[in-house]
Formats: sequence, structure tokens, C-alpha cells
Amino acid sequence: MTDYTTVSIPQDLADRVDETIEGTSFSSTSDLVRFLLRSIVIQHEKRGELTESEFQEITEQLQNLGYLD
Repeated sequence: MTDYTTVSIPQDLADRVDETIEGTSFSSTSDLVRFLLRSIVIQHEKRGELTESEFQEITEQLQNLGYLD
């Protein structure tokens, strides 16, 4: 059995995520967050750490998608 924890995001961001994932394979905000976090962790595990440029690229992609201000 997998244990879970809760991550809080502002409601306006949750609403934007819901709009963004409409028509995608993501069925919920949690699905998208798990996917994004797994992607970051996998990159970290492969290289031992994220470079500053990789972190910046991820940050810019999330900003472009509206997940970060």
C-alpha cells in the first residue's frame, strides 16, 4: 500500500490547472503534479543533481504553462 501526503496550492492555480488538463490524459491536478515531480526526480537521479540551467528550464516551462507566477 502506498502512503500519500497532501500538497496545498492556491485555489486560483488549481482552477487554472483544471482548465489546462481538460482534454489531456491527466484526470486531476494530482495526476499532473505527480507527473511533473516524477519527471524532476528522474532527471535528478540520472544525473545526480539538476544543473542550474535544467532547473531554470523547468521553471520557465512551468511559468509558461501558468503553474508558477
